[in-house]
Amino acid sequence: MSTRLQVVLDDRELEEIRAAAQREGTTVSEWVRRTLRLARNSTAAGAAESKMAVLRAAARYEFPAPDIDQMLEETQRGYRG
Repeated sequence: MSTRLQVVLDDRELEEIRAAAQREGTTVSEWVRRTLRLARNSTAAGAAESKMAVLRAAARYEFPAPDIDQMLEETQRGYRG
């Protein structure tokens, strides 16, 4: 099943897209579909890679921390004032 997507562009943007499609020897519709696919795929991959990089960086550190019972007790003490 296909669904039509309407995107409103100003004249300058549309002309730039038409020129890009023409340079690549494709239609504007195909150029837009391909560009949207590339953007979707790079965003999804980039987000996961970025999150993993942050986790890897955080895992390299060793900060002193009390055991869980002490942390919970300190948290409760903070809530009580």
